[in-house]
Amino acid sequence: MSLSPSLSIITVSWNTRALLDQCLASVFANGPQCAFDVWVVDNASQDQSAALVRDKYPRVRLIENDSNAGFARANNQAMAQSNGDYVLLLNSDTVALPGMLTELVQWMEAHPEAGIVGGTLMNPDGSFQASHGDYPTLVSALLNVAGLARGFYGPYFPSHAPVASQGAIPADWVGGACLMARRQAIAAVGPLDEGYFMYAEEMDWCYRMRQAGWGVFSLPTAKCAHWGGQSSAQVSRITPARLVAATHRFMKKHRGAVPAAAFRAGAGVLGIAKAAVFAALALAHHARRGYWRDKAVANLTLALEGFR
Repeated sequence: MSLSPSLSIITVSWNTRALLDQCLASVFANGPQCAFDVWVVDNASQDQSAALVRDKYPRVRLIENDSNAGFARANNQAMAQSNGDYVLLLNSDTVALPGMLTELVQWMEAHPEAGIVGGTLMNPDGSFQASHGDYPTLVSALLNVAGLARGFYGPYFPSHAPVASQGAIPADWVGGACLMARRQAIAAVGPLDEGYFMYAEEMDWCYRMRQAGWGVFSLPTAKCAHWGGQSSAQVSRITPARLVAATHRFMKKHRGAVPAAAFRAGAGVLGIAKAAVFAALALAHHARRGYWRDKAVANLTLALEGFR
């Protein structure tokens, strides 16, 4: 039995060729029981990702950027050209498990108040990874920069812990690795904020959806395998700084200038302190000098972002 709506699936690619191949294969093997189109936006990959799509997946609509446009802008490019009733943001390092795509569409059809629903991310071994989280506070954001947040909020932070629920759970935000949005809601609140290069853009989108009266939910039974961090690992020295920049933008937009400034200054101080610790470890442990040096550089970059 076919569903009446249509779905546009968007995957942003940046040097994850093998994982992209795996992701697209899973989409076509486990496609939704409705009309759907698939879009890949390639952010100037150097690993022949675009060639893979052209040669192996002729049904996929490919957008090739000549530079890395970031996550938000790349998704917006495909959103603007696609016309599905629903739009699914699906990371290139995910695998759509059997039934997930149909379940998400069917749930959205049954809940017209929902603007966004997210799937539950699983590790490749089948264990729980993440589903949904709370908006950051000044305290939680600084604890996250310090590397202490999971000690205070639990091992799954920034996600909530897994729950044995068959129904959807109202959420502040759901992760952009597997996020379905209603086209009508997108038209009402606008696309992703392109001021975010990476991180927090989906949190910002969920916040704006909720402010406009649309519901945001996580659906525990819609499961998606996620390798995680495959793009950010390629630029690990600047990833912490990007996270600080994204969190600062979110807090400035939605928490106010004073909390945002306090967060940025606190992140700068923490970055310097952590860089000093990691530099000392690099000097003391010759066998792992490169590892600790990279950590020191990453946190020095974080500090510079904090004091920018």
